[in-house]
Amino acid sequence: MAVRATEISDLIRRGIEGYDDTTTMTNVGTVVSIGDGIANVYGLSNVMASELVEFPRTNTTGLAFNLAEDSVGVLVLGDYRAIEEGDEVRSTGQVASVPVGDALIGRVVNALGEPIDGKGPIVTDTRRPIEVIAPGVIKRANVDQPVQTGIKAIDAMIPIGRGQRELIIGDRQTGKTAVALDTIINQRDSDIIPIYVAIGQKQAQVAQAVRVLEEQGVLNKSIVVVASAADPATQQYIAPFAGTAMGEEFMNDGRHALIVYDDLSKHAQAYREVSLLTRRPPGREAYPGDVFYLHSRLLERSARLSDEEGGGTLTSLPIIETQAGDVSAYIPTNVISITDGQIYLDPDLFYAGIRPAINVGISVSRVGGAAQVKAMRQVAGRLRLDLAQYRSLAAFAQFGTSDLDPATRRQIETGVRMTEILKQGQYQPMPVEEQVVDLWMAGNGYLDSVPVDEVKAFEAEYLDYMRTAHPELLQTIAQEAALSDATIDALRQASDAFKAGSRWASSGARAAA
Repeated sequence: MAVRATEISDLIRRGIEGYDDTTTMTNVGTVVSIGDGIANVYGLSNVMASELVEFPRTNTTGLAFNLAEDSVGVLVLGDYRAIEEGDEVRSTGQVASVPVGDALIGRVVNALGEPIDGKGPIVTDTRRPIEVIAPGVIKRANVDQPVQTGIKAIDAMIPIGRGQRELIIGDRQTGKTAVALDTIINQRDSDIIPIYVAIGQKQAQVAQAVRVLEEQGVLNKSIVVVASAADPATQQYIAPFAGTAMGEEFMNDGRHALIVYDDLSKHAQAYREVSLLTRRPPGREAYPGDVFYLHSRLLERSARLSDEEGGGTLTSLPIIETQAGDVSAYIPTNVISITDGQIYLDPDLFYAGIRPAINVGISVSRVGGAAQVKAMRQVAGRLRLDLAQYRSLAAFAQFGTSDLDPATRRQIETGVRMTEILKQGQYQPMPVEEQVVDLWMAGNGYLDSVPVDEVKAFEAEYLDYMRTAHPELLQTIAQEAALSDATIDALRQASDAFKAGSRWASSGARAAA
């Protein structure tokens, strides 16, 4: 069939009329090599640092990490095994971000914010970049509101404030994660939203932590971000930044969040791995020179915002693992210098049965009493000093106290009993009002004649008595957050009545100071 000229001209005319002269420029590169979660890409000349790139053939996302003169080191965020040499890579013009907001509360997600708990998709349109500049000094306010951990030794001697960065440091298996989980569990009835970031942990350990949070009734108000040991180093690297972005959303909304990084030692190792794979030169102890900047730009994002900025807070509890108690190693000293204090868990104390194994001498909070309620300051004022003095005298106690002068002997006896009082079981955080009456009782001589091996039994019965016989007194302390003269008189009468009716009635109490 012959084609007429008019038909050809009509087709051309319609083609010209429908022609779109807009052009789309796409920054394109080619995979030169791939391995260990790192893609070396030739091209992508206009890509930005931390920009997301895509691998169209495998529908995989990557992060532009190392910008060299003639190539780009890309962290593959996902399964890299399907990517091959010669694959096309395209820039997206977007920085790495994760979903944020209330939709994530009660969920377990990976480093990309994708759910891994089998509870269905996370429905939210709100996203935040994983890396942002920390709030400036003008936007911040003084830290003067407490984060109650529920752990007597911490709330009394090493208080943590909202917006503070308090390091938890110690050797392996000394109870670091237990302290962090207890703190999260204690937020059951508070307005703080906990975020637990597991970095480089065994999947079984992470599952156990999630189960504990669920059993304790706090998972439904928490977020768990997981980059386990089985995940690529790339995901372990971005996981803390993703968790921080989720916490910042609450902070900027005028709410309160608590984030636990468990732990930053493995985060530094993951960063070292991806750095060396992208040919960055190692520095001290084979870590890249900017590993300090890595943790500083992460932890500086925790803050208490001023009232003009909404008054929200983000409190961080980073965890660092030491080797043989060496707090002067490279990574520990880095993080110690960034944070506002540290809680040091001593292996010797741990193996001696003193748990939580907090070394009072090395532990410090640079916020101090400003983050305590007044009632706690009243009962814990001398506690730290008394314990430190007892620890210095404890060596003498090993050989008996019969040859010591009465004052020293009394100091050692008091120190032994206070050490017993500060022992606390795992996953058993205490409300602040119970901590106050407990420490008041211990500090005012009610334990003086109680045998050391019965101190915990005395404490349990005393607290049970206060809960059942004097709940109004506990409520008053919780509401007033201070010990008035009337409250102290009521406490003394209640404590005397308990002592008189107990099996330890033979011992008296010294007058309260």
